[in-house]
Amino acid sequence: MHSKQTVKYICEQYTSGSVYYFKMEYITHDKWSNLHSIEWSAPRPIRRETFLKRKRQGYLCEIYQRSSAKVVPFQKR
Repeated sequence: MHSKQTVKYICEQYTSGSVYYFKMEYITHDKWSNLHSIEWSAPRPIRRETFLKRKRQGYLCEIYQRSSAKVVPFQKR
């Protein structure tokens, strides 16, 4: 388990009503002293309950409002 400084929880809310929850961890590909090897991990899906629990515990939680994707119709030839 990561500390409060090395993990963040993300909530993405779409205008369509869909809500997705993710966790991202601060990781290194070499060693912590090599600053060029440090980055956020790929987002991992989590449950809503986990997001709310971590928010109450004081972890970094970010909420993003996103618009739904636009449907682009293809023209028939």
